[in-house]
Amino acid sequence: MALAFSNVLRYQPPMANESIDKLARKLVETLPEGLRSVRDDLEKNFRSVLQSGLNRLDLVTREEFEVQQAVLVRTREKLDALDARLAGFEAKKTTPNKPAKKKASKKKASKKKGS
Repeated sequence: MALAFSNVLRYQPPMANESIDKLARKLVETLPEGLRSVRDDLEKNFRSVLQSGLNRLDLVTREEFEVQQAVLVRTREKLDALDARLAGFEAKKTTPNKPAKKKASKKKASKKKGS
């Protein structure tokens, strides 16, 4: 059952500083030649903007993610068990109770004879 949830939920690890540095360098490399003279300043600015953007995202740690994933798996198992119990109760409820109806009809017949 845990496998089904692992396909749905995905954890995205936070970007490492080296990944941010690589991305900032790639952005600077795409600049036109005239702007490359301010390359160092732009690279620092790109790095800063990328880092602050990532910090604003609502990310969780790997540990928090795994705890919530385990809670979700347990909840799904409990829900499946309750669904099965409910289906059993509904199946019993829809089964006609024939002996009780026969007794009621015998009582009515005996009352009619006595009148």
